Amino acid sequence: MTSITDPFAASPQLMKQWMAVSLAAEKSLEKSLIELVKIRSSILNGCANCINMHTADARAHGETEQRIYLVAAWHEAPVYTPRERAALAWTDALTRLSQGHTQKEAREALEAHFTPEEQMNLTVMINVINGWNRIAVGFDLWYEGGVPAKAA
Repeated sequence: MTSITDPFAASPQLMKQWMAVSLAAEKSLEKSLIELVKIRSSILNGCANCINMHTADARAHGETEQRIYLVAAWHEAPVYTPRERAALAWTDALTRLSQGHTQKEAREALEAHFTPEEQMNLTVMINVINGWNRIAVGFDLWYEGGVPAKAA
């Protein structure tokens, strides 16, 4: 069996800085919105670790099971506010850049519901969760309610 690198042990200083950016981005908008964005991005990227972690975090902060489950099909689900829908559309557009540049409509919705500062904060948050998805998938991390660990 091949050993997979522990990102925190391999590059502690860089991971400390990455965590600092992550925590700053996480505090820049309302917690419920941030968790929906994290869950949606993680679904799109197929990151089981992050889906597991952020659905647990969302529940712990009072998010309903219905809204957590429906993030996978948010376009058809009437349970999200216009602001949340704009954030989820922006998440989809930025996370799926490799599938074509379709962010114009999403950006228009974003501009209608977020200040310029909030737009930037959300964009950084989407980049952060996409980065975490890639770290978790790349290094086979698994979260069990505490410190992330390697998947079995």
